[in-house]
Amino acid sequence: MNATELATQAQSMAQRALELAEQARRAAEAAAPVAAAAEPFLYLLTIFLLACFVGYHVVWNVTPALHSPLMGVTNAISSVIVVGAILAAGTADTVVARIFGFLAVTLAAVNIFGGFMVTRRMLAMFKKKGG
Repeated sequence: MNATELATQAQSMAQRALELAEQARRAAEAAAPVAAAAEPFLYLLTIFLLACFVGYHVVWNVTPALHSPLMGVTNAISSVIVVGAILAAGTADTVVARIFGFLAVTLAAVNIFGGFMVTRRMLAMFKKKGG
């Protein structure tokens, strides 16, 4: 192999590398909108899964003596979640976001009602009102 052949091979390889680089650039440009849309979803999904994991371990490690006082605090937090879920569902642009907002409102309301039933505060409220 002489110098001319090596130079020709190097030039053809460089040309092929430029073509591959151009193909990679076009593929990256085509995938950019998909990646931009998926990135916030994955970020929020990760936060949600971590919150579920931490919440599960926190709730199951509570002693029975602390359960009722903590349920009262949980009910207060859930009421804030209901307000946030209503705001999220009301300002949503997509049907999926509205469905998830509705589910958040429903689940938080069930959590509040169940917490009051567990702590028997609902019965205390009715007894005070004479009902």
